Amino acid sequence: MFLTLTVSGSLKAQSIIRDSEIESYLNEWFAPIFDVNNMDPSQVKIILVQQNDINAFVAGGSNIFLYTGLLEKTDNPNELIGVMAHELGHISGGHLIRGREALEKASYESILGTIIGIGAAVVSGNASAAGVGSVAGNSVAGRRFLSKTRTFESSADQAAITSMNRAEMNPEGLLSFLRKLEDQELAPVNQQSEYVRTHPLTKNRISAIAAGVEKSNHQNKAIPERWMEQHRRMRAKLIGYIHPEQVSWAYDDKDLSIPATYARTVADYRENRIENALSGIDSLIRQEPNNAYFYELKGQMLVDFGRVQEGIAPFQQAVDRRPNDGLFRIALAHAQIESAQNNSNALHNAIENLKVAARAEPRSTRVHRLLATAYGRQGNDAYAKLHLAEEALLQNRRPYAKQQAQIALESLPKNSSAALRANDIILFTTKKK
Repeated sequence: MFLTLTVSGSLKAQSIIRDSEIESYLNEWFAPIFDVNNMDPSQVKIILVQQNDINAFVAGGSNIFLYTGLLEKTDNPNELIGVMAHELGHISGGHLIRGREALEKASYESILGTIIGIGAAVVSGNASAAGVGSVAGNSVAGRRFLSKTRTFESSADQAAITSMNRAEMNPEGLLSFLRKLEDQELAPVNQQSEYVRTHPLTKNRISAIAAGVEKSNHQNKAIPERWMEQHRRMRAKLIGYIHPEQVSWAYDDKDLSIPATYARTVADYRENRIENALSGIDSLIRQEPNNAYFYELKGQMLVDFGRVQEGIAPFQQAVDRRPNDGLFRIALAHAQIESAQNNSNALHNAIENLKVAARAEPRSTRVHRLLATAYGRQGNDAYAKLHLAEEALLQNRRPYAKQQAQIALESLPKNSSAALRANDIILFTTKKK
């Protein structure tokens, strides 16, 4: 399921897309690199930006933003692992301190809005993937914030090679990825990818990486077939979602593999071919009846096709298979709230799902918007106001966050955890930025 969060402003817009399946794959591939760097994977968040250009950057602490164009450009997981190891090199090297404190407590949408220099007028809460696109945001301010010196780039490259060797992984991926972009260094700036503009490439830098790869004891190590299959599914899902019109020539009609079927199914969903989409996802479920991601996609399809009540069952099946997945819980809760009407039990279940989701997704504005909606329908205005305050705080709308917290505090039980949280928000929003 793709949850789209649009960052908009006076210039252009970009979209963050959240997808549990792709994020799970990335976290699995990157885990050995996190481990050798003594990093807790739960503390490093991977955020996908729906953007056809190629780029990756770190912002707001240990948050690594990857453009979907970069994911689509890679031929195997090792190329992505190399890019990730490079970005972690910037974190461990202390290259990205500037502006960090202002972003650490923000939502991912607010971070991206700040980085691309368009303000932070965030429009979130759109669970429907259909019809939400993104436009390239090539602001000068954003590039200036992200650009790094060649010294930093070389340092991060060496850190990446060292990390991959320590993790006993093939470092060839970083080299092969950068070689794809090497010719862009000679092109006019407006024809270069964002990655080249914000990560200076030089022949000396690539030669140094090649030398490091040549010395590695793992340069011929094969990529696990499981990872290659995950990569095929990831690319198929992205192509179907972002470029549905390209699926027919990217996958031969005679290709009945799961990645090809996946791409066609997602494309049918995106282009509102309802019966084909539902037939495709049912075919995938029959082939892999325990695949939580297929149930999640079916739930999203049904909700977006206006069959919200029917979407609850597949969402629940997804949650049953991955109970700690915050995005699954958010999707299920949204369907429960939309179909609840006067059903207090459905609202209660939605709130319980959202409480679990809030622990897994502490930066999610959507969790708090849905909690505010659910509590509001229950008539619990104090808790509704508290979660509106939480949402506003993540969006860096401090005056509104303070106002809502103050209203909530008037009715919350004294010394309760909710009252203490409201006080915390008031104190935080009163401080100077």
